[in-house]
Amino acid sequence: MKKRKIPMRKDLLTDSMQPKKELVRVVIDKEKNISVDPTGKKPGRGAYVSLDPSKIKFAQEKGLLDKSLGTKVPESFYEELYSYVDHQKARKELFGDK
Repeated sequence: MKKRKIPMRKDLLTDSMQPKKELVRVVIDKEKNISVDPTGKKPGRGAYVSLDPSKIKFAQEKGLLDKSLGTKVPESFYEELYSYVDHQKARKELFGDK
């Protein structure tokens, strides 16, 4: 039986390769709208970040997403990102690691 290859992506916050499932994609489109991309299929420049609130806080303080996406990331987006991460964490605890 052939073992399936796990897609890996580089985590912007830790600079390490991790399974795509354990990261969330943040994308900026042509109109400079920044959003969370749970499917990983939205058009635009993307950056993968870990689902760890403390690492997101660090990125916010250091402006890591600003540098990667080439624009100032608004505070309101970080609130959206935190709520998404909280939701994913709750799902993982409820349904296990799927």
